[in-house]
Amino acid sequence: ILVVIETISLFIQPVALAARLTANITAGHLLMHLIGNAILALSTINFPATSLIFVLLVLLTILEIAVALIQVYVFTLLVNLYLHDNT
Repeated sequence: ILVVIETISLFIQPVALAARLTANITAGHLLMHLIGNAILALSTINFPATSLIFVLLVLLTILEIAVALIQVYVFTLLVNLYLHDNT
């Protein structure tokens, strides 16, 4: 039974890694999309609010780039660890 548990564990690790990366990417893109739609909706109503939200969107884009770099590092590290465990 230990072999079955270990085999399942080896198959679940890449799936968990892929799910985590997908969730992080999707959350960031969804948030940027929602804020972008808010800018479009407010652009005809209130220019100062639109400007403030646009600055927020630019800062969020910078944050997304930083998160993407961290995700690349974590993904590479975990893949390396997973492959090292299997050899």
